[in-house]
Amino acid sequence: MKAYTYILFSEFARKYYTGSCDDLKKRFDRHNNSNVPSTKYGVPWKLLWYRELLSRSEARKLELKIKKRGAKRFLQDLSKES
Repeated sequence: MKAYTYILFSEFARKYYTGSCDDLKKRFDRHNNSNVPSTKYGVPWKLLWYRELLSRSEARKLELKIKKRGAKRFLQDLSKES
């Protein structure tokens, strides 16, 4: 079963949000329709980055790793690798 880890950014709130899910499009729509309590004040959200993984547990592990590092620094690290 596929799962996703993703990073969103809100220009309005100037904040990043990191999450994981099974259906990325559905989850992204929920964020932008103010159906997620932790992101309802940042609408509209932009999808900055995502990765498809093989399982929900892998997606959750990556989500926690990104949160520990910080989404902004994680993305900066990725850009340095390219």
